[in-house]
Amino acid sequence: MRVIVVGAGEVGTHIADSLDQDHEVVVVDRDERRVDSITYKHDVMAIEGDGTSGRTLDEAGIDEADLVVASTDDDATNIVVCGAAKTTDDPFTIARVKKTDLLRTWERSEGAFGVDVMVSTDLHTAETIVDIVNLPGARDVDSFANGLVRMAEFEISPDSPVAGKTVAEADRFESLTFAALIRDDDVVVPTGETVIEAGDELVVIGSVESTREFAGTLSPLPTLEEADEIVIVGGSEIGYQTARLFEEHGLESRLVERDPERARELAEQLPKTLVLESDATDIDFLVREHVGESDIVIAALDSDEKNLLVSLLAKRIGVERTLGIVEYGEYVDLFETVGIDVAVNPRWVTAEEITRFTREQRTENLAIIEHDRAEVLEFEVDAESLLVDTPIREAIAELPDGVVVGAITRDGELITPRGETRVQRGDHVVVFAETPVIDVVAAAL
Repeated sequence: MRVIVVGAGEVGTHIADSLDQDHEVVVVDRDERRVDSITYKHDVMAIEGDGTSGRTLDEAGIDEADLVVASTDDDATNIVVCGAAKTTDDPFTIARVKKTDLLRTWERSEGAFGVDVMVSTDLHTAETIVDIVNLPGARDVDSFANGLVRMAEFEISPDSPVAGKTVAEADRFESLTFAALIRDDDVVVPTGETVIEAGDELVVIGSVESTREFAGTLSPLPTLEEADEIVIVGGSEIGYQTARLFEEHGLESRLVERDPERARELAEQLPKTLVLESDATDIDFLVREHVGESDIVIAALDSDEKNLLVSLLAKRIGVERTLGIVEYGEYVDLFETVGIDVAVNPRWVTAEEITRFTREQRTENLAIIEHDRAEVLEFEVDAESLLVDTPIREAIAELPDGVVVGAITRDGELITPRGETRVQRGDHVVVFAETPVIDVVAAAL
């Protein structure tokens, strides 16, 4: 497949990186430094030029392209790129946008603007925040099989009840699979005798109930339904969308916005949210409004530094859990080390969502683990699958190391896989696999 990616920022680079092993990828960007950087780091063709220009698209081979991804930081540019691609030929087009209004306009008229799929950075980031908040202690959460299966990632602290235990000792849950441990730079596929160590990132796959029960053993923090107080700092589009989604869940959060005009606008749009006009970096305000009694503070201001400051202040006055928006990916690990419990990077969220559409059509869903060290994928099993009518233990033995079948759904019911479980044609399987073997796994399953 020939793929043209317009925009060589974090999103475009991530997408190119996920495709360059098995597809012909061309990346277009106006910035010479970005073009040089991506050429040096990845096995792709990189072109310096304007992706809205027919001449540049011709140079990129638009007449042979199967997919065009417009991933610049400018909404209008991305839409124009898709429109220009459609006038030249008829590739499948994906546009990244920030403004949710553009997404709503596109949804009302499928195929508008020459865009086949539109991905809204702000909305998907807000949805990610709500999913993480709903599972106490989780660093990442994703749903599969129409919501029957959940994947979650947890950091194991030194005082965690599972630290120092074997997987067999820790796995006391009816429908849960301990899929992997991320330990330093290694991915460990555990056996029953594998010891879970403090500092590990543990990836589990299972039913919603078992995943939530396991999360409850790791953290005393309340779930979304149990939360008494949620504070959102910042009336950005992400902050607004997060509050709106909380309202849809029947929750009344508080939102702090410094700008008077924006605060009034938000108060009109969010009838079930208490909007406070103030500066949330003022610790006297935080104390006066009893923010320290909150279950979680979500920092959604317009800069990474402000979000870090708010998180540190919230921690100082007693908030148990903080979640912050971090725009620059290189800051994520640093900010989680010094003050934010969970850092959400909108660009990574968007790249993951777009990557879902670049996989083979047999892949129903996908989640990227630890910045593309591994992936969790959902497949519908067909007659050619290695899994059909074969015990899982035997089928997995035919695959490269680093593969785990985490869950199976059949006729709307969840089946917890064990070594002797046999998968049937038409089942949906949720599989954990290390990134280097993803394509081999996809072809076999």
